[in-house]
Amino acid sequence: MKIRAIYPGTFDPLTNGHADLVLRAARLFDSVVVAVASNPSKQPLFTLEERVELARAAFKDCSNVSVIGFSGLLAKFGQEQQAQVLIRGVRAVADFEYEFQLASMNRSLNPELDSIFMTPSEKNTFISSTLVKEVCRHGGDVSSFVPEHVRIALQARLAQVAAIAKPIG
Repeated sequence: MKIRAIYPGTFDPLTNGHADLVLRAARLFDSVVVAVASNPSKQPLFTLEERVELARAAFKDCSNVSVIGFSGLLAKFGQEQQAQVLIRGVRAVADFEYEFQLASMNRSLNPELDSIFMTPSEKNTFISSTLVKEVCRHGGDVSSFVPEHVRIALQARLAQVAAIAKPIG
């Protein structure tokens, strides 16, 4: 039996922590779907299409990794993808409580989808998309936190946002 895993997230932006989990999962499972969530409630910096393209570029050399954008219930998406495993990254104990609730809800909605919690490598434990955006927004160097193509896209987008927000006069 081939095991198909899904690694969902907003990936706004994709970080080295995310990439680390995907690459490690790709060694464990026959196929891994990076499921980029629409998630408009988080007000992402990048569009869904842009986040999908950034993730595809990051995993272009991984033959058993695919990237798909989705909206709606993750449990339903998992069923549509015929996935057996849902991968969730857990950086700290605080993450675990929330992830445990999500795992229980997803199992209730799709009993065929088992959640597996993975921890990032030590060098990526503190990295979050929110922190990366904040550091970059204030001119900090994020090159050790995100893939190079993501850094370039992030700096360009934040420059766009700053130019739009700049008062005229």
